[in-house]
Amino acid sequence: MDLELRHLKIVRAVAESGSVSKAATRLGVAQPALTAQLKRIERALGGTLFERDRYGARPTPLGELVLSRARVLLPAAQELQDEALRFANATEGGYRIGATNGPVLGGLVDRLAAAGPVSTYTSWSARELASMIAQGRLDYVLAGACGEGPPAGDITWITIGIDPVFVLLAEDHRLAGAKELALSDLADEQWAVTPGDGCFGDCFAAACTRAGFTPSTMYETDVATCVHLAQVGRAVVLCQATHPFAQGLVMVPLAGAPLRWRQVLGHHPASPCASWVAEHAKAAHADAVRRSPVYHDWLVRNPGWGTSP
Repeated sequence: MDLELRHLKIVRAVAESGSVSKAATRLGVAQPALTAQLKRIERALGGTLFERDRYGARPTPLGELVLSRARVLLPAAQELQDEALRFANATEGGYRIGATNGPVLGGLVDRLAAAGPVSTYTSWSARELASMIAQGRLDYVLAGACGEGPPAGDITWITIGIDPVFVLLAEDHRLAGAKELALSDLADEQWAVTPGDGCFGDCFAAACTRAGFTPSTMYETDVATCVHLAQVGRAVVLCQATHPFAQGLVMVPLAGAPLRWRQVLGHHPASPCASWVAEHAKAAHADAVRRSPVYHDWLVRNPGWGTSP
């Protein structure tokens, strides 16, 4: 029997799981079948790879040797596969941009279109978009995060702007005339927000706890529905400070900026134009900031705030 990568994956799974039975569960195969396969691998390699007893499976010296090679070969094979996918999916020239909901995409497309063709793909999931970068199906991703860590995926992320989170209220809402609101002023409200797979929901709940209340209903839906719910007074919408004007609504800042949104650009580590595209993304973000009079006024009142990384 010739040794194959799938055999090394079995050896690695047994070592990492600590037993054949746990490895079988992890690999989704029956334990007797995995045991038989492991014996064939051991015959092909000339000796026992694991000492097995009722306490589990521990690598023998030969097993440690095989594992040391497997830990090099398996990532290298995966990298080769990923690189081949990126090459096969690559297009000659142009820019393929994925984005979650945000204010930067339109401006970035407008700027890059002067240099070459641009295609776009949208998704609520930063993880999906990051995986498309790894597969070579996208070149760049625009996403957001409320925390300090990367939104998702094993790609490189560049911060292009940091914004406070404001709220959208119906223009006849009892608090619509306020220059600024404490989060606790809205304790009795229902809420709406666009979806995503990041930690924003947890960050919002934590901010409400610090403000002394637990939020009631949270509608997670598309932008148009969020706007409608605010217009009819059904919910307060959490929005980025660069949100464009919407008929029948007012945007009001939250005192102390209890929630912040970090605009980020994701790209493959080997991308040759990432810094150039990032500069255009930062310029597009700055344009979005300038277009928002409420944000501009808030920045005047909060001169220490930086919208740039």
